[in-house]
Amino acid sequence: MKLLAIETATEACSAALLMDGETRLRYEIRPRGHSELILRMMDDLLNEAGLKIRDLDAMAFGRGPGSFTGVRIATGVAQGAAFAAELPVVPVSTLAALAQRAYREKGERNLLPAYDARMGELYWAGYRIGEKELVTPAIPEQVASAGEVELPPEGKWYGAGSGWGRCGERLGERLGNALLGYIPQMFCSAREVVQLAAADYEAGLAVAPERALPVYLRNRVARKMNTPAEAGRRK
Repeated sequence: MKLLAIETATEACSAALLMDGETRLRYEIRPRGHSELILRMMDDLLNEAGLKIRDLDAMAFGRGPGSFTGVRIATGVAQGAAFAAELPVVPVSTLAALAQRAYREKGERNLLPAYDARMGELYWAGYRIGEKELVTPAIPEQVASAGEVELPPEGKWYGAGSGWGRCGERLGERLGNALLGYIPQMFCSAREVVQLAAADYEAGLAVAPERALPVYLRNRVARKMNTPAEAGRRK
């Protein structure tokens, strides 16, 4: 399997190439300039592997939620590259990918990823680690204030993402002893985007480029929950 994934929805910009079970990553934290940087990262990975876009089985991208501009960049680049090369696309939740990264680095199996959505709100969801050590949804994706986000089911939970840096105290008050801890300085990475995309691709959940849509959550721009791929992982 050969998949190329890109992620630009947060301050971190990254691209990852999965080829024959090995993942190669380009990752850089840079507040601006994602549109130029992501194209260079893609070219570097493909050239290093001796591949062209047409040699891939599919493209994947972090479809949001996150920065409106960042999500649009990833969507447009993935759609454009896939359309030109006649490839399918796998959209992956940035919240799911963040939770997957938190599991890889912290080992916690019940995860609450949260991004700062500005205007006093959070992009929020809950995930448990399920079969094949991949995240499965426990709380639907949503945008709400820290005092209104849906709390998780019983158990101990671990938080990750910029939303915890902004609202960790308020969230901690609501969760009480159910909160094990949190790490605010963690961003979504294309490494986890390509990992989740590979599982979805094998499950037959890739879509045509024109159906690879962003998810903003705010202002009802997109469905609250979930892409066809995520629905497949819930089963």
